[in-house]
Amino acid sequence: MKIFRYGAKGSEKAGVILNEKKYDVSEGNFQYNRDFFADIVNLEKLQAYIIEKGDTLKEIADDERIGTPLEAPSKILCVGLNFDDHVKETKLQQASEPIVFMKSVSAFNGPFDGITLPKFSVKSDWETEFAIVIGKKASYVTEEEALDHVFGYVLHNDVTEREFQIERGGTWDKGKGCDTFAPIGPFIATKDEITDIDNLKIWLKLNGEIMQDGNTSDFIYRVPKLISYLSHFMSLLPGDIISTGSPAGSGMGKSPQRFLKDGDVIEYGIDGLGSAKQVISAYQAL
Repeated sequence: MKIFRYGAKGSEKAGVILNEKKYDVSEGNFQYNRDFFADIVNLEKLQAYIIEKGDTLKEIADDERIGTPLEAPSKILCVGLNFDDHVKETKLQQASEPIVFMKSVSAFNGPFDGITLPKFSVKSDWETEFAIVIGKKASYVTEEEALDHVFGYVLHNDVTEREFQIERGGTWDKGKGCDTFAPIGPFIATKDEITDIDNLKIWLKLNGEIMQDGNTSDFIYRVPKLISYLSHFMSLLPGDIISTGSPAGSGMGKSPQRFLKDGDVIEYGIDGLGSAKQVISAYQAL
């Protein structure tokens, strides 16, 4: 199943995608939040509701705003340098264990809502990534148990200010958690929708020009490893997002380097997880 939310920001309603068409299910009182993801019974209730309503489900117009496919999670965890080609292009140091950082929840953003460059940004960059949505709480789980704790998968762009990340000292989080820097969606695909998570094409275009053209087959650390590893440092809660890293093709890896500027448009996607489009805007004081 593919689930999403639509409508005005802050007032999104629940929807499902069936045969490539979008339908409203909000009258069934479904909300895609921590409680929904925590119990598989809720997904079963949604499936039963769809069957019960059948052809009477209201189709959603194409011009409706598509919001984040879930309410804000308790945390957005990310893994850095998880593709060999990206390690080489960035010339950053790969560690003996997964590199982990967090994006602030205030970076959480819709798939078509636009990205705002932070004040004083000079090196804002793109990174298309395959992300995991946690279902059942995970704490100290094994790799063999890991996928039992997955609700589904979602498209994420790990937008990054490289000067903040690399040249300003301290942790990476400063360059990762800027407002609007975690666009998620357009939908969450339940895990049964993706038959092979280790063979998915990942791509991104900047102003129509292909920048990223990778595949999840190039993961250094694969999904079960990442879930198990992270669960040994913190509990992974229902609705939490884990972003698994980006393939080569980032702006900092280009020669000469290319970074986002006002008016740029990025379009990006992953097999089975749809595509998103963001218009880049310069910072403006409120």
